[in-house]
Amino acid sequence: MGKIVKGLALSAVASSVVIAGGYKLPEQSLNSMGLAAAYVAHTMGADAAYYNPANMSFMGDKNYIDGGVTLARLPSNVYTLIPPISGESEVENLLIPNLHYVAPAIGDFRWGVSLTVPGGLTKRWETPFQKASSEEFTLEIIELNPSVAYKIADNFSVAAGLRVIYSEGVVKSNSADATAYGFPVNVARDMEGDTVEFGYNLALTYKPTSDINFAVTYRSNVDLKEEGTAILSYDGVADPAYGADVTVPLPATLNIAVSKTWDKKFTLEFDYERAFWSEYKTLDFNYDRAVVNPVLAGAFDAPKARDWKDVNIFRVGATIKMDNKLTAMMGFSIDNSPAPVETLGFELPDSDSKNFSMGFRYQQNESLSWGAALLYSSKEAITLQLGAHEDANSVLNNGGGFSEGGAFLTTVGVAYEF
Repeated sequence: MGKIVKGLALSAVASSVVIAGGYKLPEQSLNSMGLAAAYVAHTMGADAAYYNPANMSFMGDKNYIDGGVTLARLPSNVYTLIPPISGESEVENLLIPNLHYVAPAIGDFRWGVSLTVPGGLTKRWETPFQKASSEEFTLEIIELNPSVAYKIADNFSVAAGLRVIYSEGVVKSNSADATAYGFPVNVARDMEGDTVEFGYNLALTYKPTSDINFAVTYRSNVDLKEEGTAILSYDGVADPAYGADVTVPLPATLNIAVSKTWDKKFTLEFDYERAFWSEYKTLDFNYDRAVVNPVLAGAFDAPKARDWKDVNIFRVGATIKMDNKLTAMMGFSIDNSPAPVETLGFELPDSDSKNFSMGFRYQQNESLSWGAALLYSSKEAITLQLGAHEDANSVLNNGGGFSEGGAFLTTVGVAYEF
């Protein structure tokens, strides 16, 4: 049973950091939400600074500002096996802001900046066996992304940017309630940490004709080294606080996109994304001193194999400019999970998803526009085979399955040009 505790504890620590990528939020503006993030080749406003800064070269010579807020509602994940091991996570409601700016051109150069929340999650379980590993884990990420574009020709532009990422997280677990059902050890963890890390992004756009855009963007891998404190307890008695850190990758992503516009009114875009999650092979949680208590050491101190895989994401989006100042948007995407079923835990019951979106933007006057968008993410149910979990002593090795989950996202946004 000590191996069970150790496996659950370490997987929770991993997800507190890594979920920004495994559960990332690519929709960081009103336009991208309405198009299910099929928004790389054909960008329409200041959010080009984030999605494809090379497109800043083709915008009108003025200032652009675009901002919005997203309400993300995350329904419960349900794990079903037998009582009392079965459980249901808490419903979460999160507010996610975004802000983008593009400055006027300086010769053939153009600069812009975006402030986004590109990932993160809050997951809480109050049922005994889930609480033993994932009473709470919360990750908040903020990215500041300044970028510069250079117009090489009237139909070709390149760009580069700096990713400045701040993240902080909280991870809690407590097996006290589970001991009433035969869980043999009472251990708890309360951890907090944060980090500032740097990366880069690159982009290019080529316009073979006035109505076709071809674009490629790349975001670099960023190793997140979360540093902070950890309090470990056994039978209600806590060790003095440990200094602790863990390093995991926020993976590189490559986007290849093409768009076609008909009569300056209808645009169709296809995007392909490759997320290089295979960088995430193992997890090694480090303390500033040895964990002497053998129960706590068994629960919270050992490397853990993760073996995530590179994944493909496919997106399609349609934009329709109407004659009554309205622009309608709709999108669809297929997003594959990088996490093998054999390494799933209560902290991240992730699975492949299909995402459906729609939205609109209304041009109030020459300078001001506003709108709203909705996105529904449907997660596939997961069936765990008896004896198939990577950790033979894991509770999840008994089988069962995860269902429900997913997300409902609602975005409102305003854009201004001057």
